[in-house]
Amino acid sequence: MGINVKNNVCPLSVFIQVNSLNLWKIETIHMKTQEANDKLDKILAKVEKKGVEAPKLIETLKDLRNIALKEQDPLVVKTLRLTYEFIEENKNFSVQAQYEEDDEGNEYPLEIEDTDNLVYLLTLLKDAEHKINREEIKDYRTVLKEELY
Repeated sequence: MGINVKNNVCPLSVFIQVNSLNLWKIETIHMKTQEANDKLDKILAKVEKKGVEAPKLIETLKDLRNIALKEQDPLVVKTLRLTYEFIEENKNFSVQAQYEEDDEGNEYPLEIEDTDNLVYLLTLLKDAEHKINREEIKDYRTVLKEELY
């Protein structure tokens, strides 16, 4: 059984390593192409260092969105577009998309600094196929849409 690779995009890339104890470790490439992973890593490093005021942040987010378009992931494409539009318009990333739940089921928004908030979203995008990450990305998308429109 082979993996059909078209345009350098695989549905999921999985690597299996065996360590000295003969235990299996499965690693996945998070976004679908190495180009996307490299771009996302560079953006993360830039944001961790300079925050939302990082030079050319909007440009690099747009470039990453173009890669996501090729990978055909509409959720990631839309979330990236809304993210850079929000940053362009507000000069920050003060999006309240994360909540904490108490024992009684009441939700409270978490207050997170702009940089940490954006880093968290970008980290979710690194493994956008993961079920829980996908739900949180949807939360960001919804809040961003509400804030912008």
